[in-house]
Amino acid sequence: MLQWFCVSLLNGVSVGLLLFMLSAGLTLIFSMLGVLNFAHASFYMLGAYVGQALAAHGGFWSALMLAPVVVGIAGALFERLLLRRVHARGALGQMLLTFGAAIVIGEGVKLVWGLGPLPASIPSVLDGPLFTLYGASFARYRVFMMTIAVLMLGALWLILRISKTGLVVRAALTHPATVETLGHDVPRVFTMVFAVGTALAALGGVIGAPLAVIEPAMADAMGPIVFVVVVIGGLGSLGGALVASLLIGCVQTFAVGASVSAGSIAASLGLTLPPAWSALTVAQLAPVLPYLVLVAMLAARPRGLFGERMQDA
Repeated sequence: MLQWFCVSLLNGVSVGLLLFMLSAGLTLIFSMLGVLNFAHASFYMLGAYVGQALAAHGGFWSALMLAPVVVGIAGALFERLLLRRVHARGALGQMLLTFGAAIVIGEGVKLVWGLGPLPASIPSVLDGPLFTLYGASFARYRVFMMTIAVLMLGALWLILRISKTGLVVRAALTHPATVETLGHDVPRVFTMVFAVGTALAALGGVIGAPLAVIEPAMADAMGPIVFVVVVIGGLGSLGGALVASLLIGCVQTFAVGASVSAGSIAASLGLTLPPAWSALTVAQLAPVLPYLVLVAMLAARPRGLFGERMQDA
């Protein structure tokens, strides 16, 4: 029991930190630009595909460094040439544009790389177990992924809270006219923020690819979970995104490894379920649990755990 708990906890934290890589970029874009980017998971998928192509020629490490840059440049062009033009039309125009961009990216991936899954290998230096805990080994690559996520969190905090660049970015959000008067190009600042957000999504795609399958449906599989994380954590809160990512990662990991049935849980609470529901195990309900947590959060606290900002419709 102790072995199962410790291993599940470590796996849940690693999954949660991978979710944080994605949700951090989406949170950054929303908190700074007020744009809820529905194409964010598609940029994550694009990062995985670009990383796989670069890794085939230059290896994993070159893909890790270059794929976020390539996708970040694509994100900057998208914001500069398209998103900026509909910004004055409000949230509806932005939503429709980013939703359309998600479809275009998905179809473009199918045209370039095909419909079949692509392999993503782990570099030899990161392959194998790093340590053993209660007789169970923990993969070296997962520790590497967790380390990158923590370093990314630290870098974002330092840039946004301490550096001059972060001061300009935060000031441009609330007082754009004043920032422009001081000689700063506010539209360029917003383009940079969007580029960084999409680059973070691509970084998550490159790092998460060896643990999953690179396929055109990966954006559809990850996108809803990322939005669940962002809403639970609170729109615009990086700290909330981190807490919600860890919560959802652990909930799903523990649920997948649990063998208890819904009927036994209901019986312990003095409830009775229909036979069809009683036979379901918690592992079978695992894909639904994040959305149940989301519904509970919206009912109890609509702004999320650490919500900083609500976007006007």
